[in-house]
Amino acid sequence: MKQLLSFPRLVLCFAALLSFGAQAADPVKLRVGVEGAYPPFSQVGADGKIKGFDIDIANALCAEIKAQCTLVQLDFDGMIPALQSKKIDLIVASMSITPERSKVIAFTDKYYNSTARLISKSGLKIDGSPESFKGKKIGVQRGTIHDRFVTDKFKSATLARYAKQDDVFLDLVAGRIDATLVDGIAGDIGFLKTPAGKGYAFTGPEYDDVSYFGTGVGIGLRKGDTGLRDQLNGAIKSIRTNGIYKKLQDQYFDFDLYGK
Repeated sequence: MKQLLSFPRLVLCFAALLSFGAQAADPVKLRVGVEGAYPPFSQVGADGKIKGFDIDIANALCAEIKAQCTLVQLDFDGMIPALQSKKIDLIVASMSITPERSKVIAFTDKYYNSTARLISKSGLKIDGSPESFKGKKIGVQRGTIHDRFVTDKFKSATLARYAKQDDVFLDLVAGRIDATLVDGIAGDIGFLKTPAGKGYAFTGPEYDDVSYFGTGVGIGLRKGDTGLRDQLNGAIKSIRTNGIYKKLQDQYFDFDLYGK
């Protein structure tokens, strides 16, 4: 004969079940690496708070997968080491999905696409060919696809590396460098369309070699986190379908950022 539970034991069991249910309902906690120096994708506002398209995307995707996310501001070249050492769990920092990076970390599907462009002073005789850079100085943000491309392709130029793209633009205006290679959207909205960008322009072609510039911008995560990657891929599709992506995009851009 099975023994019936006494009332006190029944109460304790019920309380334990409630406690387990509460624990099971707790959201996953994720630390998201962001930059804060790459407008309009991420920047620190006058109020000291970080904002931008990358930040909005991070928050939207965290809400979609019901995760509790904490933003961790880092220099771009410190993102992958921080991810590998488990100081952060995700990278949402306009990081392109390239073959080289894919050897060491995993990526979600893309959440936007862009090409690289050269920016120099208007009228400067730079046509984008390596020969036109002989004796010239190019500034790039270190650890980026632009850094790698310029290092390999513009060997006749002097290369200056910076922690932040904002610092590259400052030295461009100050005349310490002749040009910069940068994401075309960030270069346009974050510099050319600002007062500091007056007198500067794109020069040369758009650069989109997949071996250097990848197949779009994705969210970086550790290779073993396949379940989280699948969740995020589903969330990217969801916000593209339910209108959230377009709403966020339209706050910053007047064109289709996602691309083909």
